[in-house]
Amino acid sequence: MAVEMKKWDIAEHLDSDERIALFLEAVFEDGDPATIAAAIGDVARARGMSQVAKDSGLSRENLYRALSEDGNPEFATIVKVIRAIGYDLTIVRTPEKA
Repeated sequence: MAVEMKKWDIAEHLDSDERIALFLEAVFEDGDPATIAAAIGDVARARGMSQVAKDSGLSRENLYRALSEDGNPEFATIVKVIRAIGYDLTIVRTPEKA
């Protein structure tokens, strides 16, 4: 009997505000720009890319391209998408290093 496998997609598991917030918090804590952009793309897909495109004023195709792992989105794009998915960016001073 053949085993059917399906590629795992994080967007399918980002089904609550709490899960999304925890996911984004972990990704931002890691700090890798490409991973952050891809994670924002995952959240946008979970929320519905068409709706995020409409709310951000950007095209769906450009969002898919910019927020892929190989994408290189402008900071303005990141800010627009973050606001469209219901979040804001905040700057917090890091504690002094010992």
